[in-house]
Amino acid sequence: MPDSLSPTVSIRRMMQWVESLFDPLADRDEPPPRALFAYIKWSFAGAERAIWLQLVVSALVGLSDVVAAWCIGYLGNLAVQGGPADFFSEASSPILYMLFFALLLRPLLMVMQAAMNTLSLGPGLTVLGFWRIHRYTLGQALAFFDDDFAGRLAQKERQIATSMTELVLEVLNAVTFALALLIGAVTVLASADWRLALGLVVWVACYAVALTVFLPRIRDRAKVRAEVSAKVSGQFVDSFSNMATVKLFAHDGREARYARDVLEENRQAALAFGRVVLGLRTALAFLAGLIPVLLVGLALWLWTVGESDVGAVVVAAMLSARIGAMSGWFSFMLMGLYNHIGTIEDGIETLVKPWGLTDPDEPVPIESVRGDIAFTGVNFHYGRDDGVGLSAFDLRVQAGEKVALVGPSGAGKSTVVQLLMRLRDVESGVVSLDGHDVRQLAQEDLRSAVALVTQQSDMFNRSARDNIRYGRLEATDEDVIRAAEQAEAHQFILGLEDNKGRRGYDAYLGERGVKLSGGQRQRIALARAILKDAPVLILDEATSQLDSEVEADIQAALAKSMEGKTVIAIAHRLSTIARMDRILVLDSGAIVEQGTHAELLALDGRYAGFWHRQSDGFIGVDEEDAT
Repeated sequence: MPDSLSPTVSIRRMMQWVESLFDPLADRDEPPPRALFAYIKWSFAGAERAIWLQLVVSALVGLSDVVAAWCIGYLGNLAVQGGPADFFSEASSPILYMLFFALLLRPLLMVMQAAMNTLSLGPGLTVLGFWRIHRYTLGQALAFFDDDFAGRLAQKERQIATSMTELVLEVLNAVTFALALLIGAVTVLASADWRLALGLVVWVACYAVALTVFLPRIRDRAKVRAEVSAKVSGQFVDSFSNMATVKLFAHDGREARYARDVLEENRQAALAFGRVVLGLRTALAFLAGLIPVLLVGLALWLWTVGESDVGAVVVAAMLSARIGAMSGWFSFMLMGLYNHIGTIEDGIETLVKPWGLTDPDEPVPIESVRGDIAFTGVNFHYGRDDGVGLSAFDLRVQAGEKVALVGPSGAGKSTVVQLLMRLRDVESGVVSLDGHDVRQLAQEDLRSAVALVTQQSDMFNRSARDNIRYGRLEATDEDVIRAAEQAEAHQFILGLEDNKGRRGYDAYLGERGVKLSGGQRQRIALARAILKDAPVLILDEATSQLDSEVEADIQAALAKSMEGKTVIAIAHRLSTIARMDRILVLDSGAIVEQGTHAELLALDGRYAGFWHRQSDGFIGVDEEDAT
């Protein structure tokens, strides 16, 4: 037999065909809708062929149960009518057809249903739903993530993708199967006697009433339970992420009490859900006991009065047993279905929010950035009427100019950086790069032109090499090492080793770089910025956690890296910015002084006060000290 015709090759090809019915990582550019079924359609667009195929297969499997019951009833009638002596000779053809159905056709339908579940829809839909909502969430503005727990958001993404997959699979497998079985059962019973079909219809109506009463309440409580469950994850992740602070302040007990409170809230939500579930299952238990009494009793009565045959009794008995057994798992499935609906709706409320910052429909292309920066009449107060932020702020930084921002905390220095990077949008006024309003640029283009190093240098739990290469993904290992050497990070990186035995540049840095000191994280971040080699460089307290000796070495490397670039530096340690082309003193969101270091000292104003009162290289952040 040729290999192409062998059973093994045929089965493998069938499996490959099932696995490739849709792309589980297909992108979706349109924003997700907030309506439940519209959202599911958005998430699973592209998988329609697989979904419809599973719908048809599940319906055929459901109908096959009815056909099996009809076959046995048909054989029963033949046995009664013909007697045992001639049974096999007279029934040989029907028996062969029934064997073909029972031993080949019905098993193939079940295998196809299982293959669709395990090889196509099961693994594929979860990934597709997860990928699309995660990709959308990544596009949210920074404020979206500032307002929530990272762990809670990740939990919501996982919950919504898993629940949607389970919802669709249950509808395709259980609901479609049950509907096909019931419709087929009504048809077969009606062919025997219309009163049998009517009895089944009455039972189904009672079943539907019970579901109508209980399922909406299950749905509401499921939403509450999903929210509390995500709250538990968020609380635990928050504690773990700040474990150093917990230990330093000896608050293990306090965190344990927080955990106990949120777990008790979770238990109460589960109890409220469980009480409604118990009510539904109680009602359905009585209905499951009613159906065989109703159908078999009615069929026997019709047979005794001569209005039905033995086959009808057999069919009624088999179908009532099958439907009675099905009613239990079907109700359990429906409770899960409504639970999933509540979870999905809760996830939609959290995750499906309009992007706070969007790109224009036709962004202005920027290919060669000079680095000319301007703030014109900018007002921004974080949505408040006044307070922190910027007020009627004007600033022009020429391409290649190196400017420092100093001032007390809350003066507006970090706001300047956030507006320039378009992490937030101005409330009025314009921020421009090379004459283009940053709102008219694609956010990726804008941020690709700027390298930023902050005081809190977050790291990924990836290798040291990957953390540095994040600045320029196509960089070679030699480029990475060269940048690390300029940032005085190479030597300590060579000494790293993680808990998996990975060493040097292959060592993982832990969540948010917890395995590094603050100074080491800053040097990794500096290496990342050096590797990026962007035309605009922003240093926001970029060397605040370095000792003086290491800082002196890095300053020389930074000076070389700053050549030809536009630089904005924020520092409380004034010695680090004394050689900048221009120093701006900010207070209450406005520029109150500007000039070179020497000019500002000669002016004997606020900057001079900072310089003279500086202790260990830091500005006193007290307003009284800053005046």
